[in-house]
Amino acid sequence: MTEPPSPASETQTLRGWRLGLVGLGLMGEPMARRLAAAGAELSLWNRSIEKAEALAAAFDGVTAQPSPRHVAEASDIVIVMVSDAEAVREVVFDPVDDSWGVLHGLAEDGILVDMGTTGRPATLDYAGRLRMTGGNWVDAPVSGGTTAAEDGSLTIMVGASDPDFARIEPMLKVLGRRITHVGAVGAGQVAKTANQMIVGMTIGAVAEAMALAKRAGVEPAVLREAISGGFAQSRILELHGERMATGDFRARAKATIQRKDMRAAVALAEQAGIELPGLMTNAALWEDMVEGGLGDLDHSALILAIDPPDEE
Repeated sequence: MTEPPSPASETQTLRGWRLGLVGLGLMGEPMARRLAAAGAELSLWNRSIEKAEALAAAFDGVTAQPSPRHVAEASDIVIVMVSDAEAVREVVFDPVDDSWGVLHGLAEDGILVDMGTTGRPATLDYAGRLRMTGGNWVDAPVSGGTTAAEDGSLTIMVGASDPDFARIEPMLKVLGRRITHVGAVGAGQVAKTANQMIVGMTIGAVAEAMALAKRAGVEPAVLREAISGGFAQSRILELHGERMATGDFRARAKATIQRKDMRAAVALAEQAGIELPGLMTNAALWEDMVEGGLGDLDHSALILAIDPPDEE
């Protein structure tokens, strides 16, 4: 694990680096801004090209590219930050157009860094396919949400060979504060699955506690204040608990994404041959939430699925 970089070391630390970033969503856009501010020569692609063009206009050394392949051709290291394993497959291996994806532009010994939550099975498959063309795959999923992406305090869990980790570590220090080389390719995704399992189950615990308190006559905001600082204190109580108390459910991380992550945890448990009853119960709550039409809300809105508001 590396220590956080000092503020002074973040200034122009990537000058001379040729980086690419595919995917400028809630996480990808602030990550791109940090890389550009650190001085990288940065190539960008997004399905909505306007986002890439806006960043190109805002920073010197940043260009918007017409395809993921063009990003890879202009880069030594390409970050992929898209929603799920299927989206990764599309932008890397382009099943429709055989000259569009990252695979066709990445130089021999180039590195693709998947920073999304893709899951171990797909990661191992994709890494093997890329290796056949001379490229190197790194899985480096992140935790911390958009706030951490904006201020460079992401937690990053890395699955990579030792040489590949050494090559990308300076770049990761611009994006994250806690960077752990978990093991070989795929290990980062295992760690992220465990992380998301804890996140989902803890959101469920906070939501159930607040729902219980409200039904018993104690306002959720008062409950949160009362138990903060004790053994129940957590980042989720602090952030998601506040959203539950105020009813601010605009999406920072959509419930659909959390459901996807819980499904990955269930699948990994099945592959590992272990029964996890708490996980199964919590995963069912996320299924109910999304099927109930709440999937585009923030994952803190799980409280609405547990204790629906009274109709007017």
